[in-house]
Amino acid sequence: MIRFRPLFLAAATAVVALPAVAQNLMIGRANEPQSIDPQFSRTGNNQMTSLHMFDRLVLTDADVRARPGLAVEWTNEDETHWVVRLREGVTFHDGSPFTAADVVYSLERAPNVPNSPASFAGSVANLEASEIIDDHTIRFTTVNPDPLFIENIGTVYIVSQAATEGMENEDFNSGEAAIGTGPYRFVSWAPGDRLELTRNDDYWGDAPAYENVTMRFIANDAARVAALLSDAVDLIDIVPPADLPNLRDNPDITVYDTPTVRLIYLALNQGDDAPGLTDVAGNPLDTNPLQDARVRRAISMMIDRQAIIDRLLYGAGEAASQIVPSGVFGFNPDIAVPPYDPDGARALLAEAGYPDGFGITVYGSNDRFSQDGELTQVLGQFLARGGLTVNGVETLPYAVFSQEAGNNAYGAFVFSYGNSTGEASRGLLSAIHSFDPDNDLGTLNRFRYSNPDFDAAVVAAAQMFDPVEREAALAAAQTLAFEEDTAIVPLYFQALSWASRSSIVYEPRRDERTLAMGARPAAAN
Repeated sequence: MIRFRPLFLAAATAVVALPAVAQNLMIGRANEPQSIDPQFSRTGNNQMTSLHMFDRLVLTDADVRARPGLAVEWTNEDETHWVVRLREGVTFHDGSPFTAADVVYSLERAPNVPNSPASFAGSVANLEASEIIDDHTIRFTTVNPDPLFIENIGTVYIVSQAATEGMENEDFNSGEAAIGTGPYRFVSWAPGDRLELTRNDDYWGDAPAYENVTMRFIANDAARVAALLSDAVDLIDIVPPADLPNLRDNPDITVYDTPTVRLIYLALNQGDDAPGLTDVAGNPLDTNPLQDARVRRAISMMIDRQAIIDRLLYGAGEAASQIVPSGVFGFNPDIAVPPYDPDGARALLAEAGYPDGFGITVYGSNDRFSQDGELTQVLGQFLARGGLTVNGVETLPYAVFSQEAGNNAYGAFVFSYGNSTGEASRGLLSAIHSFDPDNDLGTLNRFRYSNPDFDAAVVAAAQMFDPVEREAALAAAQTLAFEEDTAIVPLYFQALSWASRSSIVYEPRRDERTLAMGARPAAAN
């Protein structure tokens, strides 16, 4: 049976707004990219930067719903063959035409970017072959049936083959290879300080309101808020929850809130060589206690999620039980948020053979998401109260922390997963599936959870074209990973706030991306 994906014909032809009067926008961002190469890392700080300069086949709106990007139409001839029609009349920033060859090149390049801390390999894992029909038509063959194939490859940023072939990371960072089709052009990047962009007046889509954009990277929460209040910046992201009441009362400031699909979780390293775990006296252990599901469940029960949300986040969060929040495709309503039960946790530890607990060090970032450093400290306190010996709590800048987390440097660490497709399968395949780099599965599984039954279940679910069957199968797979195994310790889905000068109107996004394209002068509202 031939199945067709919905065609977005209404948006197939872009409606380009007239450029606004030249204006400048200064954004204060909490974190900065690790590279200007849009394929270097899937992490949110990189992606929100890349979206200014580069496009993808499929874009998403503020609610993480798919919409046409450089692809305007896609159909599946059968379960393993797709035909994609590309947008015509698009040019790269250097004036060269965008063609199917650039797409094929970009998809082949994506899994092979050196030293990537969060590879796009999973996005193209199911791509077997690409056949260029003409300059604006491609026929793809998949390894396995995949109803979300176009959405998955659609997360890869498209680069110019002519401008980037043979180029290295530093060539992107200098701007030489930073040639995209996006709404802004690269001007300069000073790591640790700022990124400067200028509007691409030849952009195929709606023209952004501001001609020149400067992103200042201000990791310190207090400094970022102070920059807004002093008019040093026009817009800030990741507003500290404690500052929200005062900012809301300020007539010169507008605050924007949205629930997000980012899961904050505690990762427990289940590898044989997990570092930093000791007995209560600080001596190395012969076996890794985190490989026991009872121990992982016990740690989950040591944590009072609602207390974290109420006291640390000032209510800006939703307690989590699985990879996606309620309302998102694949959510399983039968998986309850783990209860706060320190007595039950101690009993489980004893049952697992650790009546006196064991030693553990908790790691986290201190500039990736709101209150991340403070959260790491609080989790250390909960684990200590629950019966573990906490040898230390350490927080580092995200650029360092994320690289080390991928290098098996931590036994227990705080991380997050931001859902970019509005569906559970992507996160389950990339973050929870067994680490399997040869098949581009589990590429974000930094904690080495592995269950063959879960792997088989989620792979099978992801290949189901019937949405009712697929959602039920994804829900069942989540029962294995989260209810039976405690693959990770889900904590909460964060809510985010942005704040701007009242002269600006900003559209908040559930995917947390801070985009200059979402800002406009209030007078234009």
